[in-house]
Amino acid sequence: MLRPPSLNLSSLARRSEKPMAGLGVLALAAAGALAGLAPGVGHASSHREAPLIAGDPRADNTDVYAFVSPDKPDTVTLVANWIPFEEPNGGPNFYPFADDARYNIKIDSDGDGKPDTTYTWTFANHYRDDANQFLYNTGVVKSLDDATLNFRQTYTLTATGPDGKCKVLLKDAPVAPSNVGKASMPDYGSLRKQAVTDLPDGGQSFAGQADDPFFLDLRVFDLLYGGNLKESGHDTLTGYNVNTIALQVPKKALALKGDAEHNPVIGVWSTTDRKGAVVSDKGGEGKPGGDKGGEGKAEGDWRQVSRLGNPLVNEVVVPVKYKDAFNALTPDKDHTVTPVVDKVKDPIVPKLVQSIYGIPAPAAPRNDLVEIFLTGICKACGPVQADLNSQLLNKDVKKDAFVPSEELRLNMGVAPAAAPNRLGVLAGDLAGFPNGRRLADDVVDITLQAAEGAAQTGTLVPALAAGDGVNANDHAFGHHFPYVALPNTAAVNQAVSDNPGGSVEAGFGGLAGGGFPVSGAAAMAGGVLLSAAGVMALRRRSARS
Repeated sequence: MLRPPSLNLSSLARRSEKPMAGLGVLALAAAGALAGLAPGVGHASSHREAPLIAGDPRADNTDVYAFVSPDKPDTVTLVANWIPFEEPNGGPNFYPFADDARYNIKIDSDGDGKPDTTYTWTFANHYRDDANQFLYNTGVVKSLDDATLNFRQTYTLTATGPDGKCKVLLKDAPVAPSNVGKASMPDYGSLRKQAVTDLPDGGQSFAGQADDPFFLDLRVFDLLYGGNLKESGHDTLTGYNVNTIALQVPKKALALKGDAEHNPVIGVWSTTDRKGAVVSDKGGEGKPGGDKGGEGKAEGDWRQVSRLGNPLVNEVVVPVKYKDAFNALTPDKDHTVTPVVDKVKDPIVPKLVQSIYGIPAPAAPRNDLVEIFLTGICKACGPVQADLNSQLLNKDVKKDAFVPSEELRLNMGVAPAAAPNRLGVLAGDLAGFPNGRRLADDVVDITLQAAEGAAQTGTLVPALAAGDGVNANDHAFGHHFPYVALPNTAAVNQAVSDNPGGSVEAGFGGLAGGGFPVSGAAAMAGGVLLSAAGVMALRRRSARS
C-alpha cells in the first residue's frame, strides 16, 4: 500500500494531538449558540441537527463514513445513513427511502470544494396490491421477489464524472426491506445478501435498513447537573435503525485522473436534494449562501436540503442562525462563512470546562483547527507539521485552484490497520478518524480528548479517559460489505430477553428522561455533549478523592 506522501508515521503517532485537534474541537466550537433553541430539535451526530431538516427525516443525513475496505484494500467503502431514530416496530409503512428525493455521495479529488464524482441514488416504490391491502407484507418473506412482499423499492444508481457526463451504473436494483420481524422475515440476513448488487466496472452497492452504527451516551446532559454517575456508559442509540446506502468501488474510480498512487487523497460528503425545496436560515443578509434568500444551490428544480461530511459539524460548530443555510451550502463556500470560522478559532467549551473543572483551555486562536476544518492535514496547509489527508498532497492538484472546504478527507494510501484503535489518529492509528471515518471509530471520545488538550500535548487527558463510557456499538460490525449490523426488530423500550429472535437483538434503548439532544440545534447545543462526557470522568475521580 502507498504511504501518505512525506508522512513520518512514527512522528505523527507521537504528535497525533495536532491532527486530531482540528476535527475534534471544530465539533465543539459552537457551544455558545445556546439562546433561542427549541428542545428536541436534534439528538446525535447529524440526527435532526437543524430546524428544517428535523421535520424531513427521509432527507436527513445522519452519518457518513469513508475507509479503505479492510477485506478488499484495493477498494474504498463509502457509507451514508438517513432517517434517524427508526423505531423497529414502526409499521404498517415502516421506513422507505423517499421516492421524490435524490441521495448523493460526492467526491472531491482536486481540492476545489466541488464534486469531481457524484454518485446518485433515486428510488421507486412498487406495490403488488395497494387497493385491497394495508400490510407491508402479506406473509412470510424469504426472497426479495416473493409475492408476499407487498411493498418493494428499487433504485437507479448513476455516476456523474468531472466532465459532467452521467453514467447509469444500476437500474431497478433491489432495496433490502425494513425488518418487520421474525414472523415475517425469519432470515433477514439472507434478504440483506440479496440486496447487495455488483457494479458493472467492479465494486458493490447496497441500499436498505441497518442498525444505527453511531454510538454515544446522550444522558451526559443530565449527569452534567448532578445525576447518578454510575449510570454512564449507556448507548442512547441502542435499538434504533437507520436507512443505509453503501458503495464499494476501486480506488481508481475516486482518485484524481484515476491514479490513486499519485493522487490518494479524496474529500467525501453526502447530500439530499428535493425538487422545488427552498432552504433558508431566515437570518437576513450575511448568511452562508452568499445571497439574501439563503437558498440552497439549485440544479434545475432540485435543491440541496441536507449535507454531511465530518460528524457533529452542523450540530456544534454552526451557529443556529446558519444551520439551515449550511445544509444548503456547497463546501467551496465554507471558508467564506466568517461567523462559523470564528467559532472554530475560539471555541467556548474548553473555557467552560476550565471554569468549572479546572482543566486549562488551550490558547486561542486555534489556527490548527482552521487548518483541519478547511484544508485537511498537510505541512503546507498551516501550523500542523504533518502530511496526512489534504488534497494538496495529490501530485496532480493545481495548488492555485485549491479551495478550503469542510469535507471528510481520506488518504486512500494508508493501509487498513491490522488492529484498529477506536481513537484513530489520536492513538497512532492513521487509518482512523479523522483520516476518513470507520464504523468503529469513537468520534465522541476523540473529540473530547482533542478539545481538552490531548491534541496539543500528545497524551490523553487522564481525567477524561473514561469519555462517555460507550466505546463500541451495541452490535458488532460485519467483516464484509456492507459491514453495518443487521437492523433491530425489538421495540427500543424492550429488554434484550424480550427480543424476538431472527435478527440482531435490540436491548434497552431510547431517550432517557426526554433525551437531551446532541446537536447544536438543541437545548444545550454545541460542545456541551462532549464536555459533559469528560465531566462524568472528572466527578468519578473527585468522588474517589
